[in-house]
Amino acid sequence: MRTSGKIISLKKALALRASLQKSGRKAVFTNGCFDLLHAGHVYSLEKARSLGDFLFLGLNSDASVRRLKGPSRPINKAGDRATVLAALAAVDAVVVFSEDTPLKLIKALKPDVLVKGADYRNGVVVGAEFAGRVALVPLLKGRSTTALAKKLKF
Repeated sequence: MRTSGKIISLKKALALRASLQKSGRKAVFTNGCFDLLHAGHVYSLEKARSLGDFLFLGLNSDASVRRLKGPSRPINKAGDRATVLAALAAVDAVVVFSEDTPLKLIKALKPDVLVKGADYRNGVVVGAEFAGRVALVPLLKGRSTTALAKKLKF
């Protein structure tokens, strides 16, 4: 698959980040479970990408999603979620992480911009102190994986 080159390790992400810094390009970071991809996700990823030159996406592993969302989640396995996300033009690299939060990734990458949905508050965004700035993007009303899963009775 052509998307597999965008699914990378932390080691590769760090090399890319160093290259971006050297060339003066702005790195953006966002994260999430992205279990059932929907229009709200695509909107927020496109907004995030518009804030810089390269978008790193931290993706929760299956075990991490289970701890955060419950035993019936994720609906889609990490490899499948990563492949779908890597196929999006807005996403430049996907890094799967196993912790409950992306703090380790953010601390390592030190992005120029850390992006979260507007339902977060600046003082509460994990890893904010390791980013150049935090940007909160508006959410598309009525779009959520949990709501979709309930409709589908997962």
